[in-house]
Amino acid sequence: MSNCVRVEQQNEQHVSEPEEMDMEAGVDEPQVDAPIPIINGNLVPDDSDAIKDQEMEEDTSWRSEATFQFTVERFSKLSDTLLSPAYFIRNLPWKIMVMPRTHQERPNQKTLGFFLQCNAESESTSWSCNAQAVLKVINVKDEEKSFTRKISHLFFHKENDWGYSSFMPFNDIVDSDKGFIEDDKVTFEVSVQADAPHGVAWDSKKYTGYVGLKNQGATCYMNSLLQTLFFTNQLRKAVYQMPTEGDDSSKSVPLALQRVFYELQHSDKPVGTKKLTKSFGWETLDSFMQHDVQELSRVLLDNMENKMKGTCVEGTISKVFGGKMVSYIQCKNVNYRSERTEDYYDIQLSIKGKKSIYESFANYIAVEQLDGDNKYDAGEHGLQDAEKGVRFLSFPPVLHLQLMRFMYDPQTDQNIKINDRFEFPEALLLDEFLQKTDASEPASYILHAVLVHSGDNHGGHYVVYLNPCGDGKWCKFDDDVVSRCTNKEAIEHNFGGLDDDFSVRHCTNAYMLVYINENTLDYVLHSTLDSDIPPQLIERLQEEKRIEAQKRKERQEAHLYMQVQIVTEDQFCGHQGNDMYDEEKVKYAVFKVLKNCTLYEFMQTLSQTMGYAPDQMRLWPMQARRNGTRRPAMLDYEMENGRHMIELSENENPWNIFLETVDTDTAAAGGTLPSFDKERDVMLFLKMYDPKAKTLNYCGHIYTPITCKIRDLLSVMCERAGFPQGTNLVLYEEVKPNLTERIQEIDFSLDKALDELMDGDIIVFQRDDIDITSDLPTARDYFHDLYHRVDVIFCNKTILNDPGFVVTLSNRMNYSQVARTAAQRLNTDPMLLQFFKSQGDGPGNPLRHTYEGTLRDLLQGFKPRQPKKLYYQQLKMKITDFENKKNFKCMWLKMNFIEEEITLYPDKHGCVHDLLEECKKTVTLSENGSGKLRLLEIVSYKIIGIRQEDELLECLNSATSRTYRIEEVPLEQVEMDKDQEMLVPVAHFHKEVFGTFGIPFLLRMCQDEPFREVARRIQMMFNVPDKEFEKFKFTIVMMGRPQYIKEDEYIVDLKDFEPQPGSMVQTRPWLGLDHFNKAPKRSRYPYLEKAIKIHN
Repeated sequence: MSNCVRVEQQNEQHVSEPEEMDMEAGVDEPQVDAPIPIINGNLVPDDSDAIKDQEMEEDTSWRSEATFQFTVERFSKLSDTLLSPAYFIRNLPWKIMVMPRTHQERPNQKTLGFFLQCNAESESTSWSCNAQAVLKVINVKDEEKSFTRKISHLFFHKENDWGYSSFMPFNDIVDSDKGFIEDDKVTFEVSVQADAPHGVAWDSKKYTGYVGLKNQGATCYMNSLLQTLFFTNQLRKAVYQMPTEGDDSSKSVPLALQRVFYELQHSDKPVGTKKLTKSFGWETLDSFMQHDVQELSRVLLDNMENKMKGTCVEGTISKVFGGKMVSYIQCKNVNYRSERTEDYYDIQLSIKGKKSIYESFANYIAVEQLDGDNKYDAGEHGLQDAEKGVRFLSFPPVLHLQLMRFMYDPQTDQNIKINDRFEFPEALLLDEFLQKTDASEPASYILHAVLVHSGDNHGGHYVVYLNPCGDGKWCKFDDDVVSRCTNKEAIEHNFGGLDDDFSVRHCTNAYMLVYINENTLDYVLHSTLDSDIPPQLIERLQEEKRIEAQKRKERQEAHLYMQVQIVTEDQFCGHQGNDMYDEEKVKYAVFKVLKNCTLYEFMQTLSQTMGYAPDQMRLWPMQARRNGTRRPAMLDYEMENGRHMIELSENENPWNIFLETVDTDTAAAGGTLPSFDKERDVMLFLKMYDPKAKTLNYCGHIYTPITCKIRDLLSVMCERAGFPQGTNLVLYEEVKPNLTERIQEIDFSLDKALDELMDGDIIVFQRDDIDITSDLPTARDYFHDLYHRVDVIFCNKTILNDPGFVVTLSNRMNYSQVARTAAQRLNTDPMLLQFFKSQGDGPGNPLRHTYEGTLRDLLQGFKPRQPKKLYYQQLKMKITDFENKKNFKCMWLKMNFIEEEITLYPDKHGCVHDLLEECKKTVTLSENGSGKLRLLEIVSYKIIGIRQEDELLECLNSATSRTYRIEEVPLEQVEMDKDQEMLVPVAHFHKEVFGTFGIPFLLRMCQDEPFREVARRIQMMFNVPDKEFEKFKFTIVMMGRPQYIKEDEYIVDLKDFEPQPGSMVQTRPWLGLDHFNKAPKRSRYPYLEKAIKIHN
């Protein structure tokens, strides 16, 4: 496409500058008309399609090439730099720049400077655009004598103009006899051919209907292949249909491919591929190492074919990409022939010394003569002259041709790239290469994709040119940038071997070709619609996007914070291993702390959160010792309270700290922690070993002088263990894993009895009546046996983030044995427990009490060092009866407006009344409350209705988009005057009424009540300070439209809160509280907030 522009100059040698354009990357463009409906880049049939196509054609700013002119008047008087008006190519402003130039060494020799300028007004530093151009000074007498020079340049912010400072002598131009000037006017012309720009607000979807893929570092080869497979629509449909409901989102290649294809089909911005490469099991380094696209094509298709086995799309790969060939050896002089039929998914074509694809195919099936020293061994016929070759039995619907551009060079002992010219047609006829042809179905193919490599054997860049709909309209896919291109750019420019052509860069040529059989064009390229995607897959991928957006915001602020992980003494209870707790299993209280926060400020925050005064807490950072253990170390608060947390942690992030607190009784009495002299005292931890139960029992910690004798501690140990005073004890020091030493001398002081006495040392003791019948009679035996066991964490399913308790079990235990062990720990009947498998980071399917497998079977999905978890819930009826009840999850609203998730078990065929009665058995009602409960239905943090008590439970909508909440009816809402009073739903939002948050509630409002009284009641209800409450705004929301009210002027009119005639319940007006959301964002579905873990 070329378009000439003539700019006439008048009087002065300057031109008006265009309006400044902001070309910053990522800047949204102005709002335009609704975009063309696009699915898979195919226009959805619509009456306005023709109009839209015409509008896109008329918008020429996206074009890849153009020619424009600039006429300079009074040229002989030119004394300064002159710029033409902007002309838009690839949506960037291009200008002609001319100027007179003189050289210091030759001041009398004046020349013309002629440059092409691109995007010079942009303040962005991230943009770039590769272009080739022909600069021309027009000869008005003879066009053929015009003076031209060529340039090729990557334009970017530091080099935004390129050309010649001495394009031609100035005197030659002003010499009228040479034909360049007429009436003191000179016309300059530039023909530009530009690639789509990078780093600017290039809207690929707007200009092409498609989006690109982000490059992770060196994944352009993969991006080119993925786009090719994506536009093989029949394959895309099959990928969507692969069952992935139960797949691990971090390991499943089919799910990752579904995700990429779905985003390519629906996104308006470039799509990422990190989850896909991680599902491959690749490390980060793999994304920065360029691999071979042909190899990846084979590996990926082979992987997909294996994953499709046993599914509804089994055989798709072979049906779409599979052809057949026969390899044969025919003896010339005896009647003997050997042949083998093979399947193939691609064809490797030699290009060395070949001019075209037809020559390569002819070479592929060429007959090789086996004679002389290379005769064929024909078995009983002996060595025979023979002919060896291959013939194609069939070609597939989609034909992948791998061009052998890389070959081994024995002279250099390395692979080299062949950049010779190799031609391939847009329409390919392959009948002559078939063993048997079918006139009704000719092997006639249309070119669909050209994968191009630029560079040499050591690296380079891949792009792909695609003809998505098979209609000859080509696009170039260069990672995240997609642009339209001509047929010539896609095909002829990639033949190779044209180093002298400025429009074709060196070492740029086709590397892989994809052809589609014309007879199967409709089958292969049939449009892929949303109806072809399983609804459950769409729901899963959309939920992933929501979670990612939330995490993205957290990551943007992460560099300002560090994590402090607090472990309290209750975590030590039940620990059956070395040290005080298992770092892989412990449930920390995690604090997100500003790095420049002082220790004093952190202690104040910790005090408010944990509910202890600062002098009732002491911090003991967990310190790694040289022997491989981690034990608490002293932190001098008085000396260090002014230092920053990141300094105190010595840049350790996260920083693990043991929080010592007073006990509950001491805290209630206002007591404080005892003093600790870091020079004279030591903190020791005590564990009691029970050889009969073969368990360790945590017995707390003690402060004691380092000069204290071991004997003096025996009474404390007896007291902590519940032994009678004077009980004979055997003591051990837990030094490190697999090293537990007995303490022989109890009359020695601590600093002499224990090796290298330090804070955090552990003494393990047991009765001195060793039971010789026990298989683990001593603590030393216990620790030696430890690595043979499996630790299982039992977590209470009904408690959010329950740290659970750890039990050491045998892998050979059956269901009954596991249940009895857990029941014993919980002090309950095994028949009153229900167990659940672990799935991801939460509970999975329940186990029936008739389960016949072993514990090993239950834990087989865990990796060796991964914490083993089972979930349980305590029942109020036997498991045999419970399995006939309905599991109903809902929220319970406590008196202080805190929601708690509870699970109720009403009769399967009961009604709401039965549910509420069941709830009364579970929750604690207020002392002086109404005692009456109600069930609310909530959607998007708004109350949409109160369910009637006679409504059947099976009629309740169980969609994940809504939740149910049970609450006690406030006394003032039990008896109401229906004519003068109303319960109005109230919800919180900030600025946008669709962005509701927090806990909605019902508010009793009276007719003609001044709204300031209503506002005062709301303020008291939430105990909001006056200064903060002044920022609250109030609005009546009807049908999503807010109507703000002034609290000092508005008088309550209950009609404002009545549903409009003919409207549904969901559209009932509600009172909106517009204020900032100070609470951290929390989902009603906690399992959706867990981080996704990458396991391979």
